[in-house]
Amino acid sequence: MRMFDRTEILTRIAGQLAERKAVLAAGSSCGLVAKCAVLGGADMLVVYSTGLSRLMGLPTSRIGDSNARTLELAAEIRNVVSSIPVIGGVEAWDPVRLDLDALLDKFWAAGFSGVINYPTISTMGDKWRDRRGRVGLGFEREVEMIAAARKKNIFSLAYVASPDDAKAMAGSGADCIVPHVGATRGGLVGHEEGQPIQDAIRRINEINAAAKAVRPDVILLCHGGAIAEPEDTIVVYRSTQCVGFVGASSIERIPIERAVKAAAEEFKAVPLGRNH
Repeated sequence: MRMFDRTEILTRIAGQLAERKAVLAAGSSCGLVAKCAVLGGADMLVVYSTGLSRLMGLPTSRIGDSNARTLELAAEIRNVVSSIPVIGGVEAWDPVRLDLDALLDKFWAAGFSGVINYPTISTMGDKWRDRRGRVGLGFEREVEMIAAARKKNIFSLAYVASPDDAKAMAGSGADCIVPHVGATRGGLVGHEEGQPIQDAIRRINEINAAAKAVRPDVILLCHGGAIAEPEDTIVVYRSTQCVGFVGASSIERIPIERAVKAAAEEFKAVPLGRNH
């Protein structure tokens, strides 16, 4: 099974940036989406357990045992993809998998060449963070997981929703900081309410500045909220230091909704001939 170590992934990213190409990490929770994302030029795939809810026609939701579901998805994705790295979403605050080194070893053995802290407490608000933190299963666990990945030379992306979280993740050794500016808008089950893209850009710049203050070499990507379409990333790239996009609903939900609806409409529009 073809695996990619951290150095190789960083070299690939550097090559893309040298050619002035944005980095694309494509959310893929089934083999067909993964194959199509690779054909479309994705630089890496990101596998989220929550992607299963999207493929079920539901709003993005955490269902059941996140780590177990993500590990199960690896076989389907890796069965059809070997040319680019596959990144696994790790729920670091999983109470039944307290040994983060062992958890990372399972993700590597399953075929994930990198990790991202998802589901993440960073986006869940102070009340939930405080509740989880009191029992030792808060955002700090996500920071510890990324630090452990760095020690193992496993590539990592880190979702963050605040400057303080960005500082913590940059300090832990995350290779990419990904400002998460909310649930993705658009499509059949997207979040239509949320901050305007200019507000999202302001938040991204605050988060990016905090990360860069800790580690100037950290790679900055973007995700979520009003950043849902390719034209939205144009605005972000012009106004921030982000050099790429992590797409989940933007890759594996909204395009499928549009394509299937359009195909059904075209077939349905074909009239029967006179001999029927």
